[in-house]
Amino acid sequence: MTKLTLIEGRAAPLPIENLDTDQIMPKQFLRIIDKAGLSDGLLYDLRFDANGAPRDDCVLNQSRYRGASVLIGGANFGCGSSREHAVWGLQQYGFAAVIAPSFAEIFYSNAMNNRLLLVQLERSEVNELLSLSEAPERADAWLRIDVEQQKVTTAAGRAFSFPLGARHKRMVMDGMDTIDLTLASLPEIEAFERTHFSRHPWAAVM
Repeated sequence: MTKLTLIEGRAAPLPIENLDTDQIMPKQFLRIIDKAGLSDGLLYDLRFDANGAPRDDCVLNQSRYRGASVLIGGANFGCGSSREHAVWGLQQYGFAAVIAPSFAEIFYSNAMNNRLLLVQLERSEVNELLSLSEAPERADAWLRIDVEQQKVTTAAGRAFSFPLGARHKRMVMDGMDTIDLTLASLPEIEAFERTHFSRHPWAAVM
């Protein structure tokens, strides 16, 4: 995986409280056996009406948000079932980060383990960024997220700090998944095994 230290781009506003994973990725798009094509199902019922026609009031259908790399959501983003497809769909659609006042715990783990950066800010700070994103043609609506510094900065210079655990930070920046992270500790694991089996030789697998 490639390293990721900076995310820059336009942000799309979707300030829906308690947006659950069934809304993010409806169940009818979970029938596939791989990750392909999940961008088609992302937020399907918000993007399309009952006849499959695009809804004009959905920001993702508006040309001014085309190519947005950041999504700004409401509190408790990603609640509901623990479907990883919701994360994959957001990534396939082009989002590299989601900013919100809070995230559901399971969704947070799924997202960060797949290197979809989740940025938790105070509600007042999120509201400020939402105001900017509602006028994407403005020069200061462009956002820069520095993973190493853990800061979101607007083109006008407004900066907001966000928390990020050391494990997830390393995974995002160094391009690691959970398997890579485990393998990085292989010398320590092997040393533990040698010590353990030298003390308990009857437990060794022959």
